[in-house]
Amino acid sequence: MSGLLEMRELRTWFPQRSPILRRTIGHVRAVDQVDLSLAAGRTLGLVGESGCGKSTLGRTAARLIESTEGTIILDGKDVTHVSGSDLMAFRRRVQMVFQDPYASLNPRIRVGDAVGEALAIHGLGDSRLDRRERTRAILHKVGLGDDAMDRYPHEFSGGQRQRIGIARALILNPEILIADEPVSALDVSVQAQVINLMRDLQAEFGLTYLFIAHDLSVVRHISDEVAIMYLGRIVETGPKASVFRNPRHPYTNGLLRSVPVPDPEKRRTGPVPLAGGVPDPSSPPAGCAFHPRCPYASELCRAERPKLEEVESRHHAACHFAKDLDLESPRAT
Repeated sequence: MSGLLEMRELRTWFPQRSPILRRTIGHVRAVDQVDLSLAAGRTLGLVGESGCGKSTLGRTAARLIESTEGTIILDGKDVTHVSGSDLMAFRRRVQMVFQDPYASLNPRIRVGDAVGEALAIHGLGDSRLDRRERTRAILHKVGLGDDAMDRYPHEFSGGQRQRIGIARALILNPEILIADEPVSALDVSVQAQVINLMRDLQAEFGLTYLFIAHDLSVVRHISDEVAIMYLGRIVETGPKASVFRNPRHPYTNGLLRSVPVPDPEKRRTGPVPLAGGVPDPSSPPAGCAFHPRCPYASELCRAERPKLEEVESRHHAACHFAKDLDLESPRAT
C-alpha cells in the first residue's frame, strides 16, 4: 500500500473513567486498527453510519486528535508524533473542512480576518496588505465577492459559510483536504453546488481529498475510491465502480439497499433499512462486529474476526464469505 497520505494499523481509543475515583475502566474504540491510503490527486470517500468512527479517523489523520497506536505517513515520512515546526509544516500540507461551517467560524471575527489568519500564523505573505490580497483571491476562487471580506459569518447562508470554510482550508495551499460531512447540513440544491465547487478546485489545484459522508449518493458523485467503515474498522474498500456495482460485504450491501430511489421506474421496492443499530464501541461483539445484524452470520463469524482481503482487483472486504456470498444486487442509486 502506498499513497500521499497513509494510515497503518491506526487506533484511536478514548478512555472511560469511573465517576468517583476517575480510574480507567474501559475504552471507546472509535478507530480500531485501520489501514487506508490516499492517492495523490484523487478522492477517497469514507462512508458509514453515525457513530462508526469516521469523523474521529479524519481528525486523527489531520493530527487534531492524537492516535493511540499506529502510524500516519505523509509522502513517505512518519508524521504520527511530529511537533513544533514539523507539525506546522504538516498543517500547511493537510487541512480540514468541518461539517458545521458556522460552529467552526468565530462569529465576532470578520470573514477576511478568519480566512487570512492562517497566513499570519504560518508567517506567509510579505505584508498585511499582501495577506489581505491573498485572502481576497481565495474568496473569489470559492465564489464570494470582495464584500465578503468585511462581513461577519451570520450574514451568510449555510452554503456560503461552507465556501468560507473551504477558502480557509485552501489559504495555505495544502495538498490534502479532509472534508468531514461538508454538505450534510446543507439543502440538496446547495449540496450540489458545493460538491461541484470542490471538484473544480481539485482539478485546478491537484488536491487530494478524504471525503467523509454518510450519504452514498454524494460519495458516488465525488469519489474515485470508497472505504466503508463499521464500528471503528474498514470492512470494504475499493474503486467506486466496483464497490457500488458488486458490494462484497453484507454491511455495504445493506447501506446501498437503504438508499431511497426517487425514480419509480427504477425502484423495485421501498428502502430496506439495516436491522438493529451500531453496537457500543466500548464493548464490541466478538468475532465480526457486524454479525449481530448480518443475515448471513455463522458460528465462524461469531468467533473469529475476518481480515480485510482482496476479492477482486483492488477491491477488498472483511468478510469470511466475501467471495462466496450471493448478495442480492443493490437497488439502483
